[in-house]
Amino acid sequence: MLGPQQYPCEVDDEGLLRLAWQGDEQAFSELFARHQGPIYRYAAHMCGPAAGDDVVQETFLALLRQNGHYDRSRGTLVGYLFGIARHLVLKQLALRYESALAVEHGECMNGTSALDQPTVLDSLTRAETIEAVRAAIQSLPPPYREVIVLCELQEIDYAAAADIVQCPIGTIRSRLHRARALLTAKLAAMQPVECVRKD
Repeated sequence: MLGPQQYPCEVDDEGLLRLAWQGDEQAFSELFARHQGPIYRYAAHMCGPAAGDDVVQETFLALLRQNGHYDRSRGTLVGYLFGIARHLVLKQLALRYESALAVEHGECMNGTSALDQPTVLDSLTRAETIEAVRAAIQSLPPPYREVIVLCELQEIDYAAAADIVQCPIGTIRSRLHRARALLTAKLAAMQPVECVRKD
């Protein structure tokens, strides 16, 4: 049996997975260490930071429970992990999406959105700008948010993203194009403009 120091260099993901399924805790720990960061970032961008840890934990537990279900001919282990995470994320979004839309609609109707206050926009720092971009991404409908997170933030190529989302590459491209347009419009709306001045 390989020692723990040999895992990073000599054992690929599939080898670690086989060892983990045989009960090797060190192999599972190494597999977790290699992939928990990207899974967490994906989940946090899709559902918020509070849900990120839960999605990571449930993804890796599901991987252990699905002993023997991974089929390398259908894609990489990373793609398989993202597929599990995506399923968990979509379950969470399904529970929250309608209430989030109702809240967002109420803010738009009342004109009370913090993003619309020019005093806040005038004093944005770099951190606030980053937070504004995150908020804009978070406000995208899930299909568009997902492609932005996968292709732009996680830098996953179109083919791998198509495998994760289970749709054609053309769909990924068109969703990404639409998502970028929506983001541009949202971010442009946050800029201080002439219309906020009182004459």
